Amino acid sequence: MSKKKEAKKTDFSSYFEFYNNLLDSKIGKTLQLRKLSEKIVYEGAKNGVKAGAAATKVFQTFGSGKAKRLEPKKAKDLFDLNYNEEQLMIQESIKQLADKIRIHAEKDDYNGKISEEILREYNELQLAFMQIPEELGGIMKEKSTTTQMMMVETLAYGDLSQAFALFSANSVINAIVQWGTDSQQQILLKDFVEDNAPKASIAINEPTALFSPQTLKTKANKDGNQYIITGEKNMVTFAESAQYFLVAAQTEGGKNQLFFIDRTADGVSTSADVSMGLKTAELGKIVLDNVRIDESAMLGGSKGVNYQEFINYSKLGWCSLAVGCSQAVLDYVITYANDRYAFGEPISNRQAVAFMIADIKIELDSMRILTQRAVARAEQGLEFQKEAYLAHVLCSDKSMQIGTNGVQLLGGHGFIKDFPVERWYRDLRAVAICHNGLHL
Repeated sequence: MSKKKEAKKTDFSSYFEFYNNLLDSKIGKTLQLRKLSEKIVYEGAKNGVKAGAAATKVFQTFGSGKAKRLEPKKAKDLFDLNYNEEQLMIQESIKQLADKIRIHAEKDDYNGKISEEILREYNELQLAFMQIPEELGGIMKEKSTTTQMMMVETLAYGDLSQAFALFSANSVINAIVQWGTDSQQQILLKDFVEDNAPKASIAINEPTALFSPQTLKTKANKDGNQYIITGEKNMVTFAESAQYFLVAAQTEGGKNQLFFIDRTADGVSTSADVSMGLKTAELGKIVLDNVRIDESAMLGGSKGVNYQEFINYSKLGWCSLAVGCSQAVLDYVITYANDRYAFGEPISNRQAVAFMIADIKIELDSMRILTQRAVARAEQGLEFQKEAYLAHVLCSDKSMQIGTNGVQLLGGHGFIKDFPVERWYRDLRAVAICHNGLHL
């Protein structure tokens, strides 16, 4: 790059900083300039994506170009758990949606699906732009794992089940950005920044006792330039309505890999499952009966993916869900214990109640810090398998304990559907057993 071009780039950065400050100024907020600016940026990015390559669901050209990756975020000398101004602004926008989700969560849980209004408002947030590299129509240069943890946690504060379902397509985006070939990125990512973004799910879980994501019964056998996929997946988000499934299967070499499968492919059949929790996620089963797909449909092309790292990212997603929902339990039981009177005084005056609430706070802080540590290392491109494992073990155990204590603190009220703790209890049980759907 010439010095002249470098100078121009610096000038543009200064201009962007000034412009960003203007949007956040009092006059900018009064005139709603940021909302107008975001709309302009969105339309420009959307139109830029539309001008991309023509769509085809066979990635025959994998490996022909260089895939776009997000750079790891530079490590800082200080360990700072606070979110920056941009993250706080994103959190506030998502919090408004989470509050609305909370209001309708009981009804949506009963109906077993997310309302169209919530789906529409979530899509209007256009979170996909904050995951996709600039070269592919997004706005990112660096990895944003911490920001995505915050997104998932905030959504789960409204309702864990809906957060899990809503973020499933975003998880597929993350996997494509992380490992997808140039062709896979060019063909698939453009769909997710359209107004009517498709539903997509990650399918890992299988209906076997003591299931481990490392031991898969779903097989992918090579046949010329195709793979034949055979197996069964359960607890799949939007099983009967998702357009794409990112399916984990074991290849003939004994390695686990991920494959893009269109729901309309021959041999794919789906059915709904009646689940204990996660009801709004529309969980279901996928049966893959000798499904033939082109070899280019393997995520990452001939190189494949780092499957263990993929599972580690999935663990971080479930930890984020657990933290958000557990925070909801804590805030609810504090208010309940202070407002609920027995024998002339709030039940929070009883030591047994106060100690139980204190335990919830202690365990929740531990869950959040371990998750933040693992997420920060992942964002910086450092090894994080041990940290992700420890965070998931703690979150699996303590979130279930928090859910149990939430029901216990409400007594008989905790066992009826008029109060949300029974729903949170049911949803938190999935943290330990579900590996589907999430990838930060």
